Amino acid sequence: MIWITYSALAQDLSSGSAHNIGVVLPHMDHPYQTQLIKGIMTAAFASKYRVTLLPTAYDDETEVGYLEQLHRNQFDGLIFTSHGLPLSTLAHYQQYGPIVMCEHPETTDLAAVYSQRESTYREVFHWLKAQHADHLALLSYRPESRSATTQATMKAYRSVFNDAKPTTQFLTAVMTYEDGYRVGSQLTSAKYVLTDGDDVAAGVRQYLLDHHLPVPLLIGQENQLTGRLLGISTIDHHFETVGHEAFLMATGKLGKQRRVGIPSEFIIR
Repeated sequence: MIWITYSALAQDLSSGSAHNIGVVLPHMDHPYQTQLIKGIMTAAFASKYRVTLLPTAYDDETEVGYLEQLHRNQFDGLIFTSHGLPLSTLAHYQQYGPIVMCEHPETTDLAAVYSQRESTYREVFHWLKAQHADHLALLSYRPESRSATTQATMKAYRSVFNDAKPTTQFLTAVMTYEDGYRVGSQLTSAKYVLTDGDDVAAGVRQYLLDHHLPVPLLIGQENQLTGRLLGISTIDHHFETVGHEAFLMATGKLGKQRRVGIPSEFIIR
């Protein structure tokens, strides 16, 4: 068995292909990453590719190290689920192999498969506006200056509410059930809460129930089991599909396509 493994590796190297895709991710604490990885792994198994998970914790030096490994042909391509480095830096390394983003790459020429989030965020905010929503809270993991997701959320929020914005709280560093429970004490006056995930919404809900406080209308994201069980409205970004298509793009199986947008979905419960 060992001889077969090394022979296969030698054959890959002699053909100039490692049959190995690197997946750059900051952590595995959010359903965004776990759903992307599931889609990538499903496609990789069907294509008989290896997948190497490359954690970064958003450290720029670590990300550069992985890009240099691409330069040295240790990977056939890299998929970035998220990043700390500027997009322009990532674009520079495309000369050494395929790099696929899992977010819209703005004005760069980077290849990308991404959820079409902003249009769905606008749908959510239009729905909230129709409910005459006031005392709104928006919970996210990373601040707007560092997160494409938060940027898309805030752009949609501003475009829908314009100058007639409701009283709104903005909280960051909120990603898990525990985070949602932790910030529950800051949301006692909120009537509508848009969270970064269904687990977060469940944490907020549980804190308020435990302290005999009214529970606001909650909207989660990623259509997680907690949301389905608790009847929490959600946004399904179909990240498993995004991951699957990102792998196909990284391995050249989508031909010349370099941008694929996957529609997301607002689910009202």
